Amino acid sequence: MTDEAQQTLDDATAVLRSALAGDGDAVVGTFDAVVDRSGLVGAYGVAWCLAATMVGDDAPAGGAALDFPGIDQADYDTRWVARFVSAYANDDIDTGEALFGAAVADGLLPDCLLTLAGSTVATLRSRAG
Repeated sequence: MTDEAQQTLDDATAVLRSALAGDGDAVVGTFDAVVDRSGLVGAYGVAWCLAATMVGDDAPAGGAALDFPGIDQADYDTRWVARFVSAYANDDIDTGEALFGAAVADGLLPDCLLTLAGSTVATLRSRAG
């Protein structure tokens, strides 16, 4: 594993640890530190890692469909997370990067990343119990 890949995993772990503790400020602070150190590319890597955690190792082979009734009525960050995780599940890097860029352009990336972290924690908790 490269140093960069290890750093991404360490950052994702820090985000999840903060999200598990319910510390949204620390989640945002970790992402801010990643951006300061590695730019938006680094934050994207951490987000992609969180999506991988949500999808898990037992993802079905082949394409995944976004099945989220009422998705178009959901808040921006909720729609973004559903679509970003779907992009990950479909190994659609271009769509993942486009969604990330759109959230940056819309000024909503921090909200989206916070929702992604919370959704990842909720997924992990549902698997555990």
